[in-house]
Amino acid sequence: MADFLPYGRQSVTEEDIEAVVEVLRGDWLTTGPAVTRFEADLAGHTGGTPAVAVTSGTAALHVAYAAAGVGPGDEVVAGPLTFVATASTAALHGATVTFADVEPDTGNLDPAAARAAMTRRTRVLAAVDYAGHPAELDRLRAIAHGADALLLEDAAHSIGGSWQGRPVGSLADLTTFSFFPTKNLTTAEGGAVVTPDEGLLARARRFRNHGLVRDRAEQRFPDEGGWHQEVHEFGLNYRLPDVLCALGSSQLRRIPSFKRRRAEIHARYDAGLADVPAVRTPVTRDGADPAWHLYPLRVLDGRRGKLFDHLRGVGIGVQVNYIPAYWHPVFADLGYRRGMCPNAERYYAEQLSLPLFPDLTDADVDRVIDEVRTFLGT
Repeated sequence: MADFLPYGRQSVTEEDIEAVVEVLRGDWLTTGPAVTRFEADLAGHTGGTPAVAVTSGTAALHVAYAAAGVGPGDEVVAGPLTFVATASTAALHGATVTFADVEPDTGNLDPAAARAAMTRRTRVLAAVDYAGHPAELDRLRAIAHGADALLLEDAAHSIGGSWQGRPVGSLADLTTFSFFPTKNLTTAEGGAVVTPDEGLLARARRFRNHGLVRDRAEQRFPDEGGWHQEVHEFGLNYRLPDVLCALGSSQLRRIPSFKRRRAEIHARYDAGLADVPAVRTPVTRDGADPAWHLYPLRVLDGRRGKLFDHLRGVGIGVQVNYIPAYWHPVFADLGYRRGMCPNAERYYAEQLSLPLFPDLTDADVDRVIDEVRTFLGT
């Protein structure tokens, strides 16, 4: 059997390693100059929107909801075709999560469903850029602001992409990124929150550092001493260390080449599977310039599970992304029921992520295509 082919993996070069080693030989391991540099470098890919580096994509969501002031009595409207963290981090703040259905072709939050789900208690509308294809952020922003809510873009899949000519990270009130190894760039573990709003930015920075207030002008007891710091609102330690930020800055220099290679692989899958009647290949909406994180093939006629087993059996590491978030028992125990979002459930029943990462060769892609076609009899 050929070597096992993962569905995603990091791309680390000697330059990345040298960047990390340089920090290890210096004076700072955490909360030092590499953090500031990484945040500035990241803003170069978000239209200049300031960034707050944190320890994971999940932490980024938790921080973003905290910055938005989400708490008990509030609602967060979100699409369910996502990793559970998009919803669970809002629930951890005490909010009620209302799931709105997705578009049947992209898997992204449907603006009409989002509008119907909004109430006077909605504080945040959370849209996921599924697979790296940006959501309809202009329409969703208008819906959110029309209800006096904030738009949060969960861009864990889409750094480097754009919608209607504007880069991901510049369109929402709050945008969150993930830098997990399978994502479009990695810091090993890591994430970030970006926002153009100075108040939201300050709240995000404070929450990721225990809620500490060090500015004497803002302290309630500023005369305590030069060592004094206070907590006015609870926060957590979500600080991303310098060693990982150094890796992130190095990786950011290759975002254009990562995006280009992912697009080439995506197009090769499209061409190799376009004439297979038993599958449906991904769509790209007008105005979208995706930064493809996944290749979400749709397998029709109830054959997804058997194709998954076949490909795994021949050493091809396909994945399914994702079960609808409200199917998780933690949400079922809160009263959420299957059938709430039929488009998302239908998408999940057919979805299969084929391998997609920059170091994938054309021969690897062709191997996957051949195995899919062989199994489906084409």
